[in-house]
Amino acid sequence: MKFGISTVLALSLILTACASKDDPAGKSLSYTPREQASYLTQQQAALRSARVSNVDYVLDFTLGTTESFSALSRVDFDLSDVSSPLTLDLDQAKVTKLVVNGEEVSIDYNQWFITLSEQNLKLGRNSVSVSFERKHSTNGEGLHRFEDPVDGKVYLYSHFEPAAAHQMFALFDQPDLKANFEMRVLAPNDWHVFTAMRESRTEQVGDKKRWHFDSSLRLSPYNFSLHAGPYREWQDSSGKYPLRLFARQSVAKQVNPDDWFTFTHQGIAFFEDYYGIDYPFRKYDQVLVPDFLYGAMENAAAITFSEGSFLSNGVMSHSQRENLARVIMHEMAHQWFGNLVTMKWWNGLWLNESFAAFMATLATSEATEFTEVWRTFYAGGKQAAYRQDQRVTTHPIEVPIATSDNAFDNIDAITYSKGASVLKQLRHLLGEETFKRGIHNYLSKNAYQNAELDDFISALAKAADRNLDQWKLDWLYQAGVNTIRADYQCQQGKITGFSIRQTAPENLPTLREQRVQLGLFNRDNNQLALSEQLAVTYKGAVTPVDGLVGHRCPELVYPNYQDWAFVKVNLDGRSFNTAKKQLSKVADPLLRSMLWQSLWDSVRDGQLPLNEYLEIALLNIEQEQDYTILGQVLSQISQGKNYLNRIYGPKHSRVKAISEQLEQLSWRAALANKDDRNKLRRWFAYYRVFASSPQALGKLLRVLQGKITVDNLEIDQDKRWQIISQLSRFRHPMADELIEQELVRDNSDTGQKSALYARVLVPDAEVKASWLEKIQSGNSDLPFSKLRTAMNALYPAEQNQLAELTAEQRLATLAQMDKNNNPVFMRSYAGRLIPATCSEASVKRLDAAIENSAVLSAGTKRRLLVAHQEDQRCLAIKKKML
Repeated sequence: MKFGISTVLALSLILTACASKDDPAGKSLSYTPREQASYLTQQQAALRSARVSNVDYVLDFTLGTTESFSALSRVDFDLSDVSSPLTLDLDQAKVTKLVVNGEEVSIDYNQWFITLSEQNLKLGRNSVSVSFERKHSTNGEGLHRFEDPVDGKVYLYSHFEPAAAHQMFALFDQPDLKANFEMRVLAPNDWHVFTAMRESRTEQVGDKKRWHFDSSLRLSPYNFSLHAGPYREWQDSSGKYPLRLFARQSVAKQVNPDDWFTFTHQGIAFFEDYYGIDYPFRKYDQVLVPDFLYGAMENAAAITFSEGSFLSNGVMSHSQRENLARVIMHEMAHQWFGNLVTMKWWNGLWLNESFAAFMATLATSEATEFTEVWRTFYAGGKQAAYRQDQRVTTHPIEVPIATSDNAFDNIDAITYSKGASVLKQLRHLLGEETFKRGIHNYLSKNAYQNAELDDFISALAKAADRNLDQWKLDWLYQAGVNTIRADYQCQQGKITGFSIRQTAPENLPTLREQRVQLGLFNRDNNQLALSEQLAVTYKGAVTPVDGLVGHRCPELVYPNYQDWAFVKVNLDGRSFNTAKKQLSKVADPLLRSMLWQSLWDSVRDGQLPLNEYLEIALLNIEQEQDYTILGQVLSQISQGKNYLNRIYGPKHSRVKAISEQLEQLSWRAALANKDDRNKLRRWFAYYRVFASSPQALGKLLRVLQGKITVDNLEIDQDKRWQIISQLSRFRHPMADELIEQELVRDNSDTGQKSALYARVLVPDAEVKASWLEKIQSGNSDLPFSKLRTAMNALYPAEQNQLAELTAEQRLATLAQMDKNNNPVFMRSYAGRLIPATCSEASVKRLDAAIENSAVLSAGTKRRLLVAHQEDQRCLAIKKKML
């Protein structure tokens, strides 16, 4: 039986730790002092969990509106080995008292963890109490504090993934030490306080209120949470479980609780049926929070959502509502897969996220009104996974994670969307009911425990009665995406030979097994219609398909029809020519989407000239009636225009010509679709993105001022800021004045960030240099959320010349920035500010930076390598231009 590297390491460490307990000298042979660092290594985690079990926490917090909080954290646990010290994680706190087994002891604390002397510990049950004070976090981790600029109200929320619970209380901060959490919170009288359990009671304490929460079910620390503040509350008790929704008071009008409760009810019913297991917690709270680092977080029974993605100043568009439903389903899927059953170490994080991404799409498609969401997944997340898997930084789905600091090194589209796609094709390979039965068995067997990949694969293998070891090795431990192509011959209008040819990159040569559907198409009544459909399991380099011999010769073959597989499709020559000429005649929307994607992939792969793709797109896009495909192709066109801006610059005649075409087309299409609110909004959104000429910017200004109106187009606060940002981006003379005026109208947190974004976006060298200095200084008084906003605005595609002015400096200081800042900061900084300006000089500059990259963290080095590869891609696209 084969094991992953991380599995072998964990097992060997546990065996070593267990062996140390039997050492006759009474000393731990495997003990080494923990490294003086903020992170926890997998080795130290394995050694600790081999000694510690049956953990319970009693937490007592005193919260208020100030920048700090105080707490008492008591941890009770069983200890099987007292031959060496034990550490308790707590970050950047002022520890005032430490009591071990009833005795106050001296405090051995390095600002990252407390060391408990073996002399104070005992075999069996132990109890440790830590009294401390700590500042609230302001970077979205730990217990984050936010002061609303509108009304001055203070809101708190926690975020602990991957390992940030020790920024809020003292604990064993690792996923395989599950525990029960009992909590008391003293907070201002007008606050709501909520966590994994509903409050059992509250009591008045002077002008404050103490909230009591009974012990939770067993949770990993990162699944626990605490949220507190004067939140607006909505309730729904019409279903099986009580539902609550919370948001800041100043944004309450931007929340539609009916959608939230509808999708939540639909999701709970779907998952209980699919898993065959009741929802494992007693209530379901959801809260919209500001400054959030991610889209949402699956805290048990108290899920957090990023405000920026789910607030709306008007009626939500179709895509916004679909996204809301899908993200609710994603976090809900985690309540079983992730919270009920949890990974042992962070190498298992991908399975949590892949499974939730797969199940969210499945649930949304089958339980809500958004029955076409798999097409959204194909055009969005799956394409991101294909791109990620073709980068020089690609990695297997399952990778070892050395420390808690490395947990997010490989959190990307491979973790989410490739993993989800792999699970989707495994479902097709095994059969829907077999897959479903395996999931139920896995969850039932491991409920309230920790599990590993082999537990999951074994449950599916047993349900399918087949060995999945080779599948696991090929799909989860090998990187890269394969390509398939239909190879067929015809004579006298009939197929004489047909096979599927599979290839792999030279440096990632694994060939895989998958089940696909072959779709063969011919023209019928002026449409390209399906003439043959056949499910085939292929593996190896060549798989004959004799069942098609003698059938009508097709004008187009698509060898991944209906998108079962995770594989790139290389259209044969005849099919490629048909696709280019007959796109508008393809009736099947998913196939049409996939053919559009094939054309765009050909541009990115240097096979189809960008200008030829844009010609095809401009000829066809106005006739496109499918909302999802419309968004997909407009996004591709926008990316194409960005390539042109990088290659030639915005003043080049070629760029001006295409810009003018896009401005006219998108405005014309917006007016033509004024009776369809969703399409109108989509077309207008891209008109705003494409607008750069004085004429188009002037039209945007008149729309902002209400001098031009379009039926069914509401210019809400979000659109107002978007228009102002576009005016600033191309230096409209009124932009600065408009920013100031709009801030008076909207001085909310969103308004302040929007104004900041618009100011940084302006094409001005002094502005860029000033903001770059603030970002790099390390002593800015701006919160991280606003620094991140500035990073996103600094150097858009058409500002290459401005980007070049600071390119050398940004690369020269990259190593120092990486050393001075935490991974959260560097994910934004390195992702946005490594200079890549689509020139030979830029590529050479990045070559030199890569040669000197040994001192960089893994995450920053990866982003450097990606910037280099994308710069090379841009040059290849430039060389292919006609």
